[in-house]
Amino acid sequence: VPAPTTLPTPGLCCGTNAEFPPLQCVLTGRWTNDLGSNMTIEAVDGEGNFAGSYHTAVTSTRKKIQLSPLHGSQQNTNEKSQPTFGFTVKWSFSDSTTVFVGQCFVDKKGREILKTMWLLRSYVDSIGNDWKAT
Repeated sequence: VPAPTTLPTPGLCCGTNAEFPPLQCVLTGRWTNDLGSNMTIEAVDGEGNFAGSYHTAVTSTRKKIQLSPLHGSQQNTNEKSQPTFGFTVKWSFSDSTTVFVGQCFVDKKGREILKTMWLLRSYVDSIGNDWKAT
Protein backbone atom coordinates (compact mmCIF):
# COMPACT_ATOMS: atom_id res chain seq x y z
CA VAL A 1 0.00 0.00 0.00
CA PRO A 2 1.59 3.30 -1.00
CA ALA A 3 2.14 5.91 1.70
CA PRO A 4 0.12 9.11 1.44
CA THR A 5 2.04 12.02 -0.04
CA THR A 6 0.82 14.47 2.60
CA LEU A 7 0.43 14.10 6.35
CA PRO A 8 -3.10 13.42 7.57
CA THR A 9 -5.01 16.20 9.29
CA PRO A 10 -4.07 16.37 13.00
CA GLY A 11 -6.25 13.98 14.96
CA LEU A 12 -6.90 11.74 11.98
CA CYS A 13 -5.20 8.55 10.94
CA CYS A 14 -4.88 6.94 7.55
CA GLY A 15 -6.64 7.72 4.27
CA THR A 16 -10.26 7.91 3.29
CA ASN A 17 -10.40 5.70 0.21
CA ALA A 18 -9.69 2.10 -0.79
CA GLU A 19 -5.96 2.77 -1.38
CA PHE A 20 -5.38 3.25 2.35
CA PRO A 21 -6.15 1.23 5.49
CA PRO A 22 -9.48 1.86 7.24
CA LEU A 23 -9.75 4.95 9.42
CA GLN A 24 -8.92 4.37 13.05
CA CYS A 25 -9.87 6.40 16.10
CA VAL A 26 -6.99 7.59 18.25
CA LEU A 27 -7.86 8.90 21.73
CA THR A 28 -4.55 10.70 22.24
CA GLY A 29 -4.86 14.47 21.88
CA ARG A 30 -7.10 17.37 22.85
CA TRP A 31 -10.88 17.07 22.70
CA THR A 32 -13.56 19.75 23.11
CA ASN A 33 -17.25 19.05 23.70
CA ASP A 34 -20.36 21.00 22.75
CA LEU A 35 -20.32 22.93 26.04
CA GLY A 36 -16.69 24.03 25.70
CA SER A 37 -15.12 21.59 28.15
CA ASN A 38 -11.61 20.44 27.16
CA MET A 39 -9.96 17.09 27.72
CA THR A 40 -6.38 16.16 26.94
CA ILE A 41 -5.38 12.50 26.74
CA GLU A 42 -1.68 11.72 26.87
CA ALA A 43 -0.17 8.64 25.17
CA VAL A 44 -2.15 5.39 25.43
CA ASP A 45 0.17 2.58 26.51
CA GLY A 46 0.31 -0.92 25.01
CA GLU A 47 -2.29 -2.20 27.47
CA GLY A 48 -4.73 0.61 26.66
CA ASN A 49 -4.16 2.68 29.81
CA PHE A 50 -3.96 6.45 29.66
CA ALA A 51 -3.90 9.60 31.79
CA GLY A 52 -4.64 13.21 31.09
CA SER A 53 -6.59 16.21 32.28
CA TYR A 54 -10.10 17.59 32.05
CA HIS A 55 -11.13 21.24 32.24
CA THR A 56 -14.88 21.48 32.54
CA ALA A 57 -16.80 24.50 31.33
CA VAL A 58 -19.78 23.79 33.61
CA THR A 59 -20.21 23.16 37.31
CA SER A 60 -22.86 23.34 40.02
CA THR A 61 -20.37 24.48 42.67
CA ARG A 62 -19.49 28.10 43.36
CA LYS A 63 -15.81 27.24 43.59
CA LYS A 64 -13.43 28.27 40.81
CA ILE A 65 -13.14 25.58 38.13
CA GLN A 66 -9.67 24.00 38.00
CA LEU A 67 -7.92 21.59 35.68
CA SER A 68 -8.57 18.06 37.00
CA PRO A 69 -6.70 14.77 36.47
CA LEU A 70 -8.20 11.81 34.61
CA HIS A 71 -7.19 8.14 34.31
CA GLY A 72 -8.70 5.55 32.02
CA SER A 73 -8.35 2.66 29.63
CA GLN A 74 -9.54 1.63 26.19
CA GLN A 75 -10.08 -1.71 24.50
CA ASN A 76 -7.35 -3.00 22.19
CA THR A 77 -7.41 -1.00 18.93
CA ASN A 78 -5.56 -3.75 17.03
CA GLU A 79 -8.83 -5.66 17.03
CA LYS A 80 -11.27 -2.76 16.63
CA SER A 81 -10.71 0.53 14.84
CA GLN A 82 -13.43 2.31 16.84
CA PRO A 83 -12.61 1.33 20.44
CA THR A 84 -14.69 1.59 23.59
CA PHE A 85 -13.09 3.33 26.55
CA GLY A 86 -13.71 4.61 30.05
CA PHE A 87 -12.10 7.13 32.37
CA THR A 88 -12.51 8.72 35.79
CA VAL A 89 -12.11 12.42 36.59
CA LYS A 90 -11.16 13.36 40.16
CA TRP A 91 -12.36 16.97 40.32
CA SER A 92 -9.70 19.24 41.82
CA PHE A 93 -12.22 21.87 42.95
CA SER A 94 -14.97 19.74 44.53
CA ASP A 95 -15.63 16.56 46.49
CA SER A 96 -17.13 14.87 43.41
CA THR A 97 -15.91 12.22 41.00
CA THR A 98 -17.21 11.55 37.50
CA VAL A 99 -16.87 8.38 35.42
CA PHE A 100 -17.25 8.43 31.65
CA VAL A 101 -17.73 5.50 29.25
CA GLY A 102 -17.90 5.75 25.51
CA GLN A 103 -16.74 4.84 22.07
CA CYS A 104 -14.54 6.60 19.54
CA PHE A 105 -16.04 6.80 16.03
CA VAL A 106 -14.80 8.04 12.68
CA ASP A 107 -17.57 9.65 10.64
CA LYS A 108 -17.93 9.63 6.84
CA LYS A 109 -15.86 12.82 6.60
CA GLY A 110 -12.97 11.23 8.52
CA ARG A 111 -13.57 13.17 11.75
CA GLU A 112 -12.99 11.44 15.07
CA ILE A 113 -15.98 11.75 17.40
CA LEU A 114 -16.26 10.57 21.01
CA LYS A 115 -19.73 9.52 22.17
CA THR A 116 -19.91 9.22 25.95
CA MET A 117 -22.22 8.79 28.90
CA TRP A 118 -21.22 9.94 32.36
CA LEU A 119 -22.18 9.56 35.99
CA LEU A 120 -21.22 12.13 38.62
CA ARG A 121 -21.03 11.13 42.29
CA SER A 122 -21.23 14.00 44.76
CA TYR A 123 -20.19 13.88 48.39
CA VAL A 124 -23.01 13.65 50.96
CA ASP A 125 -22.67 13.85 54.73
CA SER A 126 -24.67 10.69 55.59
CA ILE A 127 -26.03 7.47 54.13
CA GLY A 128 -29.50 8.92 54.55
CA ASN A 129 -28.65 11.45 51.85
CA ASP A 130 -27.17 8.85 49.50
CA TRP A 131 -30.20 9.15 47.20
CA LYS A 132 -29.16 12.66 46.12
CA ALA A 133 -25.47 11.92 45.50
CA THR A 134 -25.84 10.84 41.83
